[in-house]
Amino acid sequence: MPDDAWPALTPPQRRVLGVLIEKQKTSNTADTYPMTLNGIRVGCGQKSNRDPVADYDEDEVEATLDQLGKLGLSMRMTGGRADRFRHLLYEQWRVTKVELAILAELLLRGSQTEGDLRGRASRMDDIAGVDELRGLLGPLADRKLVVYLSERNRRGTVVTHGFYPADELEREKAKYDGGAAADPEPTPRAGGKLEDVLAELAMLKERVARLEARIGS
Repeated sequence: MPDDAWPALTPPQRRVLGVLIEKQKTSNTADTYPMTLNGIRVGCGQKSNRDPVADYDEDEVEATLDQLGKLGLSMRMTGGRADRFRHLLYEQWRVTKVELAILAELLLRGSQTEGDLRGRASRMDDIAGVDELRGLLGPLADRKLVVYLSERNRRGTVVTHGFYPADELEREKAKYDGGAAADPEPTPRAGGKLEDVLAELAMLKERVARLEARIGS
C-alpha cells in the first residue's frame, strides 16, 4: 500500500485495531491473543487508557472487524470453540514493534503530547525518553502514519495518527493551531483522576510482567 494512501478509519475501526495491538503486545498466552469477539468488545469499552470511553455491542464490533478484514488490516481465525481475530498491521503498515506501539496508543487515545505518548507506549515497548521517541516519530510522519499538530521538537509538541478523515483531521489541527499542550510527561498525582492513576499502575504492572517473562526465558 503506498505511503500516501493510508485509508481513513472510523472511530470504531481505530479502537478495535488499537485493542488488538495492545493485547498482542501485552499478552503472554495464546488464550488471550488472538482475541475473541467478546474480548475485543470488553477491550474497546474499558475505561483505562481509552479516550473517549466507548460502549460498542458485539454486533458493532463484529461489523467493524468485517470492515477491517476487507481492508486487509485484520483476519478472522476459525476452527476453535470460538472465532478469534488478529491484526495484520506489521504486514500492511511495514512498521517495527516499537513503531506499532506508538501507533497503538494514538489509535486508543487520539492526539497527545510527546511526553504522554512516550509514557504510554513504553508499557508495550521500551522508549528511553522523548528524544528517542522523536527519532521514531520523524520517519513515521514522513510516511504519513503520524501527523504533527503543533511545532516539532518543542516542549508539549502534540502528535496524532494519520488515519483521520480529512475533515476530522482539520478539527484536530484547529485545537492546537500551531501551539503546544502543557505537561508533556504524565505523572500520577494524588489529586488526579482515579482512572489516570489506575492506568499508570496497569502500565507499570505490564512492564514488570514483560521483564519477568524475559528473565524467565
